[in-house]
Amino acid sequence: MQVGLVFNENPKILYYTTDKNFKLKTNIVVNTARGLEVGTVTKYKDGEAPEELNFIREATEQDLQQAKENIVKARDLLPIIKEEVNLANLDMKICLIEYTLDREKIIINYTAEGRVDFRNVVKTLATKLKSRIEMHQIGSRDQVQCMGAIGVCGRICCCKAHLNDFDKVSIKMAKNQGLSLNPTKLNGMCGKLLCCLKYEDDFYLEMLNKMPKVGQCVSTPDGEGEVKSLDMLHEQIEVMFVNGEETERKMYPLELVKFSTIRRNNE
Repeated sequence: MQVGLVFNENPKILYYTTDKNFKLKTNIVVNTARGLEVGTVTKYKDGEAPEELNFIREATEQDLQQAKENIVKARDLLPIIKEEVNLANLDMKICLIEYTLDREKIIINYTAEGRVDFRNVVKTLATKLKSRIEMHQIGSRDQVQCMGAIGVCGRICCCKAHLNDFDKVSIKMAKNQGLSLNPTKLNGMCGKLLCCLKYEDDFYLEMLNKMPKVGQCVSTPDGEGEVKSLDMLHEQIEVMFVNGEETERKMYPLELVKFSTIRRNNE
């Protein structure tokens, strides 16, 4: 059996194999690859995870208070760490600093274009902060998930608010929805394609497979014409008729338009 835990209010769920049965939303102290951490039991699922749950105890009020204090204390380290990074002239951006529960280790999450030789900085920080230092390079999507941001919709980015993992998003999904292929409108705060493009893609692909393609010749109650646009939400088709030099456009419900079906694939 697998138990899913979340750490430090990050919505991403990490799964561990366990034979223990915790109530949902129980806070537990576990020994992870990073060290002692407080995790919240979020869900269960069948099967085995790559890593065994190293359970220590159910979290006490003291553990929870310590975890809250660690968050504040870690934020106070940002100016110190940034100063050392700047002095070493390293091309990296510090995103999130975390303490393990016992404060024996400081985890520094950063982004960088390539590999960074931070060994001297780690030595200096370990001496100055009197803790073990672990540097963890993350991607731009992980950065937004760690730090949070406001999306183009005016709400907290999905990766921070509720997404457990990053689904594959492709430009094909934007095409399916008839969206402008302008990167400034399709990219999220991380610079990657918006995660929300995935949410309604199944619906749009289903509708596209029911409807003719733009430019296709179709038959309507008023004769044959060319498809100019599709209104998939209302299941309507705009058809253009040509009569000499004059053209006319009309909207028709899908059920009134006859055409040869062209199957599309969501590639």
